[in-house]
Amino acid sequence: MTYVFPPAPVVALPVIDSDELVPVRRVYCVGRNYAEHAREMGADPDREPPFFFAKPTDAIVSCGGYIPYPPATRDVHHEIELVVVIGKPGSSISESAALDHVWGYGVGIDLTRRDLQAEAKKAGRPWAMAKGFDKSGPCSSIQPASRIGHPDTGAIWLKINGQIRQRGDLSQQIWRVEEAVAYLSGLVELQPGDLIFTGTPSGVGPIQKGDVLEGHIDGIGDLSVTIDKA
Repeated sequence: MTYVFPPAPVVALPVIDSDELVPVRRVYCVGRNYAEHAREMGADPDREPPFFFAKPTDAIVSCGGYIPYPPATRDVHHEIELVVVIGKPGSSISESAALDHVWGYGVGIDLTRRDLQAEAKKAGRPWAMAKGFDKSGPCSSIQPASRIGHPDTGAIWLKINGQIRQRGDLSQQIWRVEEAVAYLSGLVELQPGDLIFTGTPSGVGPIQKGDVLEGHIDGIGDLSVTIDKA
């Protein structure tokens, strides 16, 4: 078989303390999965069914580094998140079996062009260009669940230039990992390499050129991102 142009390179994330890589297949994100964040976004935090949006695979930036300030916006926000890596295929997975499909975990930042999102909401249009732009999903190296288990408690925080902006705990998630995996698997067939960004605690806010973002989740890892001044 001959391609009319070269296929895109495989997007992959390193595994901590290993030479192995996790190939990324699809990227799903859970919206408003912490009650305080739901409130700060003007939404009702009641436990309604979860909703999801997607980022393209090449939104993933392995292990952070330098990221350009995105075009067509003046209001980019940070959202620190637990990232779930699917390692076993399945559809209509039960909650009791859902964690068997999780290969590992990482630390991610969902970057959002908030002004574009607000315009889309007002017009009743999709959020795709607010959430799925280039390099909008930096992610840390991955911790295998076989090594750390399936953490459901632990501090999650984000600093900008050394100052805490977001702070929460994994126990504050409205939808636990197994619930989110089970629900999403009833909408699409999950496959190895699918990532799920599981939502962010309160404290989201704008970033500026030159900012250094540091994210952390207890027991999982750290992520550092610098917003390029250029």
